Amino acid sequence: MGFLWALIIGGIIGWLAGLIAGRDVPGGVIGNIVAGFIGAWLGSFILGQWGPEAGGFYIIPALIGAIILVFIVSFIMKSMRKHAS
Repeated sequence: MGFLWALIIGGIIGWLAGLIAGRDVPGGVIGNIVAGFIGAWLGSFILGQWGPEAGGFYIIPALIGAIILVFIVSFIMKSMRKHAS
């Protein structure tokens, strides 16, 4: 049950990051989960582990990390589209 809870929280974090950043996360629900997990790792690496915790994620650093990740991914995707045309 813990793994399922982590998937749900990771998906919500990735979805919120996309909403806050104003950009879509590629890959739909799976992309949101991946963005949530990688964002949580990135946020914990940069900001440490603090704030409220849910599903093994420290919410504030995970959300900030996921927002950073969404901006990086959208920049890379935009750059790739520019070079492809």
